[in-house]
Amino acid sequence: MMKYIFIIAGMLIAENSGAQVDLTLAQANRLAALPMKCMQQQYPNKLSQLLNDPAELLSPKQLHPAFYGCFDWHSSVHGHWSLVFLLNKFPALQNRDSVIKKLSDNLSKENIAAEVLYLSKKHEKSFERTYGWAWVLKLQQALDESKDDYAKPLAQNLQPLTDLLIQRYIEFLPKLLYPLRIGTHANTAFGLSFAYDYAVHSNNLLLKESIAGNAKRYFAKDVGCPINWEPGGTDFLSPCMEEINLMEKVLPVNEFIAWAKRFSPQLFNKKFDWEVAKVSDREDGHLVHLDGLNFSRAWCFFLLAKKFPAQLGHLKALGEKHFNYSISSITDGNYEGEHWLASFALHAYEVKVP
Repeated sequence: MMKYIFIIAGMLIAENSGAQVDLTLAQANRLAALPMKCMQQQYPNKLSQLLNDPAELLSPKQLHPAFYGCFDWHSSVHGHWSLVFLLNKFPALQNRDSVIKKLSDNLSKENIAAEVLYLSKKHEKSFERTYGWAWVLKLQQALDESKDDYAKPLAQNLQPLTDLLIQRYIEFLPKLLYPLRIGTHANTAFGLSFAYDYAVHSNNLLLKESIAGNAKRYFAKDVGCPINWEPGGTDFLSPCMEEINLMEKVLPVNEFIAWAKRFSPQLFNKKFDWEVAKVSDREDGHLVHLDGLNFSRAWCFFLLAKKFPAQLGHLKALGEKHFNYSISSITDGNYEGEHWLASFALHAYEVKVP
């Protein structure tokens, strides 16, 4: 990618010709338009439903009155998070009243009660485990943290679903004897990362201890993560980097650095580079996952660079390289990517900025 050199305040600054990782109001307005477009759009829709009898064969909106849009349940959830995140960050967000109206319509007390009822079915205990669960907790945290008047009642409405999923985490994690080290929804490390953030935010010691204890059981003995095996053809998460991301949260600093040097020593090489994941067809709903992989790698690199500037500060540039490759693709009109990729880009923004 071509670079340009600018002189600002006497310093030479190199800039990639692509988009930079700096969230402006104009960019926020563009990204907000994507979940706004689909959060109340029922079709196309991919249901992850286990049918117990013919009476359960209903429309997406009947099954999931809160989270029926944006192609699937989890994408709808993180689309809602995207909008709350942007409202929190930009008081002057375009169409603010319309955004709040749609959030309020979807996250009503009655709609969340229906979601709780669905997830309470005995044969749906594994529904969205643990990817969708994690995004619900992230949405809850964003609503909790909001200073806007609209958010408090929505946070109260969502809380019963959050509480149910907290219970599910605590019940499930001890039963999961072996973690899932894959690059898609069921990745265990990702599924625990947002949940751990929520546990810290809400001071839920039982959830925090459950995640930390099980994360160490799953991953503490791991060494030599084979980054040359990545990416898989339809990955949107990096198994190696998501594991590092989680362990950074649950281990004390010195323990984490020692563990990370065993797990992925190449990250500490200041010349370390990693080729971006390239997308051959952004109209293919699975192949476009690789744009998500670039964003998720970016947020892991940004976190490490921010937390450990002396040892891992060089990873910031690598995060920007991955971010810049994929940022333009989420506004190109392809529903296969635009219904969910904005959320991944926004979380990369969130991690990079203090």
